[in-house]
Amino acid sequence: ESPPKEPSEGAVIFPQDPALWMGSSLTATCTVSPERGLHANTMYWTLNGKRLPSSTYGLLSTNGLSVTLHRLNGSQQQSGDNLVCHSRDGHVLAGSCLYVGMPPEKPVNLTCWSRNTKDLSCKWTPGGRGETFIKTKYTLKYKLRWYGRERECEDYSTGQRYTCYIPRDLALFTPYEIWVEASNQLGTATSDVITLDILDVVTTDPPDNVHVSRVGELEDQLTVRWGSPPALKDFLFQAKYQIRYRLEDSTEWKLVDDVGNQTSCRLAGLREGTVYFVQVRCNPVGIYGSRKAGIWSDWSHPTAASTPHSEPLQSGSCDPKPGEQNSTLRRELKQFFGWVRKHACGCSGMSIKLYDQWRVWLQKSHKTRNHVGKNNIPFISDKGTARVFYLT
Repeated sequence: ESPPKEPSEGAVIFPQDPALWMGSSLTATCTVSPERGLHANTMYWTLNGKRLPSSTYGLLSTNGLSVTLHRLNGSQQQSGDNLVCHSRDGHVLAGSCLYVGMPPEKPVNLTCWSRNTKDLSCKWTPGGRGETFIKTKYTLKYKLRWYGRERECEDYSTGQRYTCYIPRDLALFTPYEIWVEASNQLGTATSDVITLDILDVVTTDPPDNVHVSRVGELEDQLTVRWGSPPALKDFLFQAKYQIRYRLEDSTEWKLVDDVGNQTSCRLAGLREGTVYFVQVRCNPVGIYGSRKAGIWSDWSHPTAASTPHSEPLQSGSCDPKPGEQNSTLRRELKQFFGWVRKHACGCSGMSIKLYDQWRVWLQKSHKTRNHVGKNNIPFISDKGTARVFYLT
């Protein structure tokens, strides 16, 4: 489609650039100056470059032509739909923009967070279906609750829609009131006001220096270690951590939620000879005595490590089928210690110690080939020592 020709002087469309509700009707008129010497029955209309049928026209006078549009749809572009009046040879006589849409609804889901107490970011969701079809402006406003003037957030260039960033000049230990105003040519709407203290909405950078390593030759365990968030080293707070891990060929993560404020954790109950990806995140709880739960950081970059393969059974022994002799006992031992394995999935220190002692005892038993008879039952004392009692 060729670009429209330059408009001629002496023609006007009324109404000029109207804002209309979806579903409404419009009658527009194009009036040409008599000096132009154009007759109205030689003119025609286009909407967004498409010629409108002559059945929608009305001849008002020798130099005036109307068009009537019914049940208008929302504008195809937020800058408005182009309604243009042309002469017979295609010259543009006059044009008008139609802004057809809906007024904004009340913005919802306003939430804010501060990275290391230095700034404030807020996001929200447009109310209703969110689509107004015409340009709608969202303005984040804030002020100190008991004093101070109303201010507007100015940085909406974070790359995400319905988000604004306040980089500096924020007060601590005093609450803010924050809200969002939405406006377009058809109306305005205001969100609920939220009240928050910067210290109650702090998040931080993901933990750094995440290392994952084997636990000796234990084929079902890995140790995870990481550093506390450096940006908060001068703040009084109690960190909480979470770990998640997955198999190399899986997209399903398993969450370890009982890490507490430790900066290391043992993962147990893993598959032998398998690559795992591990991530850690931090929640800076109680900064300067805040009683609110903090906000979880992003997850750290995945760190990979593999568990060892189990040691194969020795072959060529003179003993008569030692593997068969011990298969029943091994099943009994696994059942007996099943509860230990179940409780070793988190970071419980006691269960990990018991589980380690059981695995070391089993490996030593296998390596030294001191096979326990089928009437022998292992027992862990209250001091965590692995012993074997013999039934008579």
